[in-house]
Amino acid sequence: MVYLFLANGFEEIEALATLDILRRVGIDIKTVGIGGQNITGAHGICVKSDVSEDDIDYNNITAVILPGGMPGTTNLLNSKTVEKAVLTANQNGKLVAAICAAPIVLGKLDLLNNKEATCFPGFEGKLNGAKLLGQKVCRSGNIITATAAGAAIDFALKIVEYLTSAQTAEKLKNELKYN
Repeated sequence: MVYLFLANGFEEIEALATLDILRRVGIDIKTVGIGGQNITGAHGICVKSDVSEDDIDYNNITAVILPGGMPGTTNLLNSKTVEKAVLTANQNGKLVAAICAAPIVLGKLDLLNNKEATCFPGFEGKLNGAKLLGQKVCRSGNIITATAAGAAIDFALKIVEYLTSAQTAEKLKNELKYN
């Protein structure tokens, strides 16, 4: 199962564009509400998550996705559930993806040592041990990071490529008329 974590103050574009794109290609993905199932984004958009944090099957994680936004990233950073899911995914070689400020969660957990990464400008100092790149989206092993809401579609397509194939990602990109 792919889990996309939502905490109050999440960046709506980063979360919902990623969710939409993954569902378009048939990836089994569920949103997880941190602190409840009704979560409000940074711009006042309310979303009812598919499951609560108590419903995660840690033995069946395919990927963990963390959208940024503030204070959403801070709420993810302080969540023991998010920490356990990210560490479980990483220890099992599964995908861990974070965009905008959310890569700081990976930095706090020391998952970026000697990995190439990117994030929202200003948070680079919290990506402990990372080889910082100025790219919109970066993949390093089982870790995908991205800069901001403007990179959300590229971020989602990189996740699709990782979980399915480059051909599937390219086909969807063409269907979306995304250049």
